[in-house]
Order: sequence, then C-alpha cells, then structure tokens
Amino acid sequence: MSGPNTDYDPVEVAAVSPAELEAARDAALAAIAAATDLEQLKAVRTDHAGDRSPLALANREIGALPPQARKEAGQRVGQARGAVSKALAARQEVLEAEHEARILVEEAVDVTLPTDHDPVGGRHPLTTGAELIADIFVAMGWEVAEGPVIEAEWLNFDALNLGPDHPARTMQDTFWTEPADHHVVLRTHTSPVQARTMLTRGVSDGAPIYVVCPGRVFRTDEYDATHSPMFHQVEGLAIDEGISMAHLKGTLDHFATQMFGEGITTRFRPSYFPFTEPSAEVDLICFVCRGVGHDDTGQCRTCRGEGWIEWGGCGIVNPRVLQACGVDSERYSGFAFGMGIDRTLMFRHGLEDLRTLFEGDVRFTTAFGSEL
Repeated sequence: MSGPNTDYDPVEVAAVSPAELEAARDAALAAIAAATDLEQLKAVRTDHAGDRSPLALANREIGALPPQARKEAGQRVGQARGAVSKALAARQEVLEAEHEARILVEEAVDVTLPTDHDPVGGRHPLTTGAELIADIFVAMGWEVAEGPVIEAEWLNFDALNLGPDHPARTMQDTFWTEPADHHVVLRTHTSPVQARTMLTRGVSDGAPIYVVCPGRVFRTDEYDATHSPMFHQVEGLAIDEGISMAHLKGTLDHFATQMFGEGITTRFRPSYFPFTEPSAEVDLICFVCRGVGHDDTGQCRTCRGEGWIEWGGCGIVNPRVLQACGVDSERYSGFAFGMGIDRTLMFRHGLEDLRTLFEGDVRFTTAFGSEL
C-alpha cells in the first residue's frame, strides 16, 4: 500500500494559486470601486464575496491540500478575502453618505412656500357620536326629537314630577336666568324634549311615541376630569299600549351592543327618579374584562374589578308625567332612559379626561377623522 502524497504541490489546485487569487482579488476591488450606488454594491458583494464567488470557492479548496501546504494557501486566501471585505465596508460607508446627502437635497421641502392645500380636519367626536346614537334608534323605527336649551321651569321640572321643593331646583344644580320671576332655566336634562313631544303630538290610536333626544344640558358642576357644567345627554321615550320593563331591557341591550360590540349587555339596579316608577340605574357589562373583573395583568382598571360600569338611569314613565302631558295613563304606558353621550364616548374610545372633549384641540378631533 502506498502512503499519502506529501509532495503534492498546492499550485496544481488552480483556485488557490497565487496568480488566480490575485486576479480574483483585483477583479473584486475593481468592481467595488466601480459601484456607483448601494444596489450595484449589493450585486458586487454577491458576485465577489458571496458563497459562489471565486474567493469563497478557493477557500473550500484549502481542505484538499496536503497538511504542509494548507497554511501558506490559507494565508493567501485569507489576505485576499480580507482585502475585499475591507474594500466593501469602505465603499458601503461612502455610498451611504452620498445617498443620505442626495436624499436631503432631492426631498427637501421649502416650508416657507405658500400652499393652497387646506387640511381636512375632522368632525368632533361628540357630533359624530350623537349622530351614531341617533342612527341606531332610527334603524329601530324611532324618531329624533330636539328642543331648546333655554327651557321653561315647568317643562324642565313640574311636568316631570319634580316638585317645587325638589333639591334639583336649587342654585347648586341649576343655572337660572334673570329675572328669576320669568322661571326660565338652562335645561338640566333633555327630558323636557320628551314632555314637549307628548304635549305637541299626544298619543292617539295607531300613533305611539318612540323618540330619542340627544343634546346639550347644563348643571352647576365643577369642571374636572369627570364633570363639566355643560355636557351632552341622550334620552329615549317610548309611549304605547302594553309597554313594560322587558321592552326597556331589550332596547338598552341592543343599544349597548351597537355601541360597544357583541356580547355587551346591561343590568338594572333599583333606584329613584321622580319621573319614572319603578326606576333603575343601568349598568353596562365591562367591555374590557367582559364581566370577569380582571384581565391578564390583574384587576380590570376599567371597571375596578366590579365587572360592571354605571351607564345611566331608566324606568317606566310615572303616570303623573303622562297625565301632566295629556296622555291617558290608564291606557298607555311607557319607558324612558337617559345616558351621557360624553361618558359613552369615554368608554368607547378609552378617554380618561372629560375635558379633552371640550378644549378644542384640533389634534384631538383630527384623530377621529370624519366618522367614528
């Protein structure tokens, strides 16, 4: 058996011969120097430093050489590849600097030039929110009713069974106009619109009342993150034969689903309002934790672990209100509800400060675009 060929000359492997390596290196350096942009340099890198490049193939041939020839061949290949890598890095830096300088010149904008472009802006979310709520009820066959914000005391209070001694009549809650003997107020709720509707239309055979009343209301509240002396409410009124709390619950569940998504329901808690009997506070199942009271990070911040969020008030219309507005309380019954539009939008969009709705910052309104 013959031994290994220890006299094998590495020059016989053409890929690692000094002449071939020098030619491959010089070709690579020339191509690098000739690249005029980053795309060309990327192609040069693939051709002369990639896995199928001459220098890469030469590097693979080193393993086929006899042991005493590998060191010298490895040094020659390594020096050639190092020179190419160094040239690539230097050329990359130069071309990137040229590219950035060219971008600054070609894409420069003269901000001092006049323009005829008008910003699109955005409709205020309170406007689009009120319209969305109205659309939900119009789709159910209801009507939208409106009334004045400066209202007669009788319509704002007496017609709704709020007697002369009711606390809501005091200066702590109500803005009264002067002179006081005119008995005119800035409406404290949109319920006067319901009274006006019943007084104007009445209820006759085949003509029940189903109206929703969005609008501004005023109370002498402090201006802070959760209160404002001017805010927005939406109230609904249904007057017909055989109306019950079941109809009210179904209506509010549908309303909640349309505003906050599938699976959102409501619950009633017993309460008291002069214009409804029985009365209830409406709670909304938390749209974040879905009533569980916690999420992946612990207690739900939205409902504070309760699983429910207070939304508004509701109830069956008090017969005294029906009688005051000329409706036969023996034949007809109805339900009414009221929610804050501002509070609903805070829930819907995750707003933490009520004041952002009233400060007029165009950056806030523009973010909402033209629709909700």
